[in-house]
Amino acid sequence: QVQLVESGGGLVQAGGSLRLSCAASGRTFSDYAMGWFRRAPGKEREFAAAISWSGGSTYYADSVKGRFTILRDNAKNTVYQEMNSLKPEDTDVYYCAAGYTILEVTATPGYWGQGTQVTVSS
Repeated sequence: QVQLVESGGGLVQAGGSLRLSCAASGRTFSDYAMGWFRRAPGKEREFAAAISWSGGSTYYADSVKGRFTILRDNAKNTVYQEMNSLKPEDTDVYYCAAGYTILEVTATPGYWGQGTQVTVSS
C-alpha cells in the first residue's frame, strides 16, 4: 500500500506557472512508476504525464506536451509536475497516481492521491 498526498495547487493567471508536488509514503517509492492525471467538473479523469521508477522515461498527453514536465526525487519520495504557460483550460483537479509499471500508471493506476485544485484565470 502506498499513500499519496498532493500539494501546490492554487490560482494563477494565464501564462503563469505552478509546481505540483506529490509526497508518497508507505512503500518503497522507487518501486513505482508515477503519474499525474486531471479532471474537470463533469468530465472523465484524463492522463497528463507519467514517469518511470528511475526517472529515465517520461510520457505526456499531447495537451500538455512542451508545457508540463514531470520529475521525481526518489531520495525525497516525491514526484513533481512543473506546469508552464498555463491556460484557462488547464483548470482542473490534479491527481497523483502510482503503479507498478509505466504502462499501468498511464492507464489504470493502483493508487491515487486526493487531488489538488488548479485554477487558471484568463
